[in-house]
Amino acid sequence: MDNFLYSVNVTLPIFLVMVVGYVLRQIGMLNDNFVTVANRFNFKVTLPFMLFRDISGVDIRAVFDLRYVLFCALVSAACFWGIWGGVKLFLKDRSMRGAFVQASFRSSAAVMGLAFIENIYGSSAMGPLMIVGAVPLYNIFSVIVLTFEGEHAAEEGSGQKIKEACVGILKNPIILGIFLGLAVGLLGLDLPVIADKTVNSVAQMATPLALVTIGAGFEGRKALAKIRPTLAAALIKLVVQPLIFLPLAAWMGFTGEKMVAILIMLAAPTTPSCYIMAKNMGNDDVLTASVIVVTTLLAAFTLTGWIFVLKAMGMIG
Repeated sequence: MDNFLYSVNVTLPIFLVMVVGYVLRQIGMLNDNFVTVANRFNFKVTLPFMLFRDISGVDIRAVFDLRYVLFCALVSAACFWGIWGGVKLFLKDRSMRGAFVQASFRSSAAVMGLAFIENIYGSSAMGPLMIVGAVPLYNIFSVIVLTFEGEHAAEEGSGQKIKEACVGILKNPIILGIFLGLAVGLLGLDLPVIADKTVNSVAQMATPLALVTIGAGFEGRKALAKIRPTLAAALIKLVVQPLIFLPLAAWMGFTGEKMVAILIMLAAPTTPSCYIMAKNMGNDDVLTASVIVVTTLLAAFTLTGWIFVLKAMGMIG
């Protein structure tokens, strides 16, 4: 019961902030221009600052575990390529493919993940280490699939798409924020107090602004028309991925804080930054917003169930 109440306390406020954005849009306080500008601002400024802050604040050399980081990276890659391959076979509507793949494999590791882990174990070292292994790949893979499956992808040759994806990765502000954070963390640099407070102030805007924007941009009728792919993506995100890879993590001997971080990587709700990237890269933002809303609502139940199973098996304390 305690785990369920905690899960509700983490996921429900996130959902309610999206509801606030939706209500403000309906009463005319927010409009299309706000959604467009806020998405661009989040994509280019607040999310890169947030990821830079989260990663640069970790003493990576002190907590580094190569086997664990490689596991997180390889599992993230397996989820991505497996889902994209399945989508090529089973999802006929090409306009949905990029959004479906991104929303199915990409967890809210930075936004929700650390809160879950720290609630169970206090100050977390393995949460940020999981972020180092998974989040850079989340963003690189997202750029790849959103480029190859975007609205103009059919008009371009494969060589042009590969070039566009590479340029997109190199210029993506979120990826730049991650690698700058990694550099600062690996070098053990301490930012001046003024710079540190400035970064933190901008980073704190990322999640609430992203959630309000998702709510303001949510189109209920269009989302209902895509309920089947939405539920399929939610099932993959919350149930199928952990069902496949948590036993593998247990077989490899990961327990405690490491296992909880892996659970978050696999089974946390779809991250709000999926919507921002889909919107900015010409992919299906309606489907993406729908998956974020549904996975956030259902995660209180599914995460609680997974925590119960892991505790019953002695995998976490």
